[in-house]
Amino acid sequence: MISRKASLVLVGPALALMATLFLLPLGYSLIWAFREEEADRWGLGNFAKAWEFYSADILFSLVIVTLSTVLIGIFSIAIAGYLTLGRIPWAVALLRWLYRWPLFIPFVVAAQVMRTFLAKNGMMNNALVELGLLTPFQTASFLDWRGIVITFVWKQTPFVTLLVAGAMASLDRSMIEAAQNLGARRGRILFGIVVPQVAQTLMVGLILSYVTMMSVLSVPMMINAQQPTMLTVDMAWRINAYGDYGVANALGFIAYLMTACVTWVYLRKELRERGAHAR
Repeated sequence: MISRKASLVLVGPALALMATLFLLPLGYSLIWAFREEEADRWGLGNFAKAWEFYSADILFSLVIVTLSTVLIGIFSIAIAGYLTLGRIPWAVALLRWLYRWPLFIPFVVAAQVMRTFLAKNGMMNNALVELGLLTPFQTASFLDWRGIVITFVWKQTPFVTLLVAGAMASLDRSMIEAAQNLGARRGRILFGIVVPQVAQTLMVGLILSYVTMMSVLSVPMMINAQQPTMLTVDMAWRINAYGDYGVANALGFIAYLMTACVTWVYLRKELRERGAHAR
């Protein structure tokens, strides 16, 4: 067996790296969000300025990420459910092969792909025109908030689906088969039997996706060249254009609170369920 000291030696470099590259910058950013450099004092001036200039962007970020998370959950359940309950072998195999592709594409590449796909003269509109569904004068650009949502959903759905499909595959098939023998439809089996048993895994995947989308800079910057925009663009703008780290740190603090609230709700629910099981 590995001794306790040897275990500490093994995990020490990883902990040191995480503390140096993540915890230290995070703590510095959170603390100095309260530092008003112009007035040489500590206070809430940076937060007041952030809300005055970027309140619309704060609400925009919250709406975009929340909407994307909901859609990711819906599509993940649908895809994972078909992989688990689908009755057409070739369709299941094809879906299993196709849905994972966005996993290996970085966000910056995904944003560039969507710029080409969703533009007014992009691939999507050209295909609709060729099919006779639209005329060239009816085409419209989706390079706005819709493009951000589409990119986020397309990029993150495979990640959540992979987790949920794995959890569904590990379930005891006897309950599913019993429901099928009794004539239950696949939708009722999915939402009445399968989804409640993988809800915890689904929640973990959605929270991780929520946090990831809140931190992405390339997608809103490359797709949505208008106002309002997301907080990551505002933070980059305050630093690059003004060298204003105080307001940028305040915006980061607000984004951190938005993600922390979601995580807190999940942790509270998890602790409540564990306490109920312990009784």
